[in-house]
Amino acid sequence: MYSIRLEGDTRQLMKKLQKLQNIDTTGINKDIAESLRTGTVERFKEQKDPSGKKWKNSIRASENGGVTLTDSARLKNSIKSSANRSGVAVGTNTIYAGTHQFGARRTIRAENRKGLRFKIGDKWVTKKKVKVNIPARPFLGISEDDQKEIKSILEDAFKD
Repeated sequence: MYSIRLEGDTRQLMKKLQKLQNIDTTGINKDIAESLRTGTVERFKEQKDPSGKKWKNSIRASENGGVTLTDSARLKNSIKSSANRSGVAVGTNTIYAGTHQFGARRTIRAENRKGLRFKIGDKWVTKKKVKVNIPARPFLGISEDDQKEIKSILEDAFKD
């Protein structure tokens, strides 16, 4: 148990403490959550991870002049945010999101005797199994810009 004794004119302090007691933490958290969601979606346009490092171009994007992780925009459009009094969450329920966030090494095996058929350059190839290495392309996380925006939201909420 703690005990604090304050001496002198404490009216200003008591006013500030009263304001803090009435802060709308749910509203603040909703603002933070939406800001983080927006920052995450922006990373798809910039093709950068939260630390600012450029994603490795995907083969599809390199060959077709497209944008990495944005063939159909399903992953980008699946980014959602939620907030309540005690915290915020930003993420996706897309099944392949983890593969792109963390990368993956897999062996893909043919489901039939004919094998897997795919094109490498100008040549068609058939294989019974293929080892695949998908590099990590993190999109979830808190960037330096996100941190600045969170700080700004909190400063606005707690200003006099």
